[in-house]
Amino acid sequence: MPVTNFFAHIAAIPFEGCLNITVKKDGEQLTTAVLLQNDGCGDAAKNHIPPLILKGSAKELCEGFFDAISTPLTETSKLLVNMEQYLKGQETARKNAAMEKKKTEKADKADKPDKPTTPEEIKEMKYKGIMVEVDKLEAAGKYREAWVKVPQASEFPDKTEEIQKRRASLSAKFSSPDLFAAGQPATEVIDVEPKTEQDATDHTTAEGIPDQGQGQ
Repeated sequence: MPVTNFFAHIAAIPFEGCLNITVKKDGEQLTTAVLLQNDGCGDAAKNHIPPLILKGSAKELCEGFFDAISTPLTETSKLLVNMEQYLKGQETARKNAAMEKKKTEKADKADKPDKPTTPEEIKEMKYKGIMVEVDKLEAAGKYREAWVKVPQASEFPDKTEEIQKRRASLSAKFSSPDLFAAGQPATEVIDVEPKTEQDATDHTTAEGIPDQGQGQ
């Protein structure tokens, strides 16, 4: 039996996957269909790649078969491999994007705390907002204004002790002798809770002492 180098030629073609070769005989004419399949490629688009069809006599196919299929098979193999790499790249990008989205959402949630919904939460936020303003005034050295800004204990009963301590702390600062011009005596501060900020400023000094000018 003669030795054929058919498989040696096949092995010399650089491709990955399964090479299906079908031969149909019609008299002296041969029709050959060559289709490369790669199960490692998950892209359904590979199913649209048509087989390579070659027709001719046995002599013609023997002489030109491998020259005709080598380049197309090599290119098809590269295409299928690239398609799979592309799909994997897409999946990696999708996962990374999802991770980044979760990180961003988490960061946004941390930066933007949930909006208060219950009356207690709303009241607590209001109190904190007022005290932030008090802090700013105190930091600026405006102790009298900060004292007036402190809310009424009756408005926030659960904060009564904290409010009283804060007012006492502020009044001690603006009644200290070294905050006034040299030689002037310190003003005794009476911790009187203003009904409103307007009442506190219209008829009394910030310390709660009646304004002598208002009665004249």
